[in-house]
Amino acid sequence: MKTNTPFVHRNLPRLLLEAREAVMAHTRPSLRLHGLSDQQWRVLRVLGEHADEVAGVETGRVAREAYLLGPSLTGVLTRMERDGLIERSRCPQDARRTVVRATGAGLAKVTALSETIEAHYAWMEQELGKTKLKALYELLDGVIALQAPQDNDAPNMDQEE
Repeated sequence: MKTNTPFVHRNLPRLLLEAREAVMAHTRPSLRLHGLSDQQWRVLRVLGEHADEVAGVETGRVAREAYLLGPSLTGVLTRMERDGLIERSRCPQDARRTVVRATGAGLAKVTALSETIEAHYAWMEQELGKTKLKALYELLDGVIALQAPQDNDAPNMDQEE
């Protein structure tokens, strides 16, 4: 006996994950060539985007922007520090907090990978068209903004290491 599902809409979370995996399928080989995991890349990308902050970036902010939980971030940062990609220190304003900054070697990986990643985005823009890619970004931003005020069950990314 066949029963109909009560769902009317397509599975948006699954589609978003599938889209992420499709995009990452092009990125992962480059990450692996540079000896990075997806999580390490997300951390380096965040630190690269904030490289002008000479005091470093608080780990809570790194966790939020890289979408990593505190305990996972701790392990990722430990490996990255061991590999010479980042350095950690105590926050000058609050010694209870830790700040992170990319080393020269870490920033070199950001620069090298940004060329590959930007080339892939340029290809996507060529295939989809500038208007569609811009619309995709705007739709995703809209979905994020729509959910943010109501999302009280989201994992707390503010956990200090």
